[in-house]
Amino acid sequence: MAPQSFFILLVLFLHSFSSTISAQSPAAAPAPSATNVTAVLEKAGQFTTLIKLLKSTKMADQINTQLSTSNQGMTLFAPTDNAFSSLKAGTLNSISEQQKLQLVQFHVLPSFYSAAQFQTVSNPLHTQAGNTDDGQFPLNVTTSGNQVNITTGVVNAAVANTIFTDSQLAVYQVDQVLLPLSIFGTPAPAPAPSKPETKIKGADSPSGSSDSGSTAEASSAMGVEQHGIAAAASVGVVAILAAFFL
Repeated sequence: MAPQSFFILLVLFLHSFSSTISAQSPAAAPAPSATNVTAVLEKAGQFTTLIKLLKSTKMADQINTQLSTSNQGMTLFAPTDNAFSSLKAGTLNSISEQQKLQLVQFHVLPSFYSAAQFQTVSNPLHTQAGNTDDGQFPLNVTTSGNQVNITTGVVNAAVANTIFTDSQLAVYQVDQVLLPLSIFGTPAPAPAPSKPETKIKGADSPSGSSDSGSTAEASSAMGVEQHGIAAAASVGVVAILAAFFL
């Protein structure tokens, strides 16, 4: 019985010891959940159209993936539903799917910008839509005090509010849809075609040519007439002299 009692006591001791160690060990902290851009917009409200565009163009997935895999962060300019409603009727339906993607990308900066950083940012800003060096997607930011203004070459917008900001994602409400120049800019008018030179022949010749021809013909006729008169005068003189001597 003594060995069995000892064994039971040892088991109870080890169980009590392991329970004490487990109780003293801090619980592992849950992994921070990645920021979801559509969840941020849904919570803020009034961004239904933008959310639809982010999902249909797959930009929401791209933004969320970059937020979870990169430490550069991202910045989103978010037009409200009222901003989309103020567009000319049929604007979104008049552009292709590729242009819709570029439109959404034009509202996304591939780096995190705090509101204070807009005070010293260098223009034009690089967006997800493409390189600004070719002049197709220029996005310029200016500030006046705490007011941040955005120009695209087509519209002038203002940052109305900060929707969300953390160390990786900044979402700013804008009062207009940012229309890129390459899609919505007015093309330069084509040069007017030059008038072809009309060549006129024969009876359609310029009056100057006709006058010159008439003058030449008149001069020639006058010369013939004068030559005939001179010849007749010579014959008359010869006849007179012949009569005199005879």
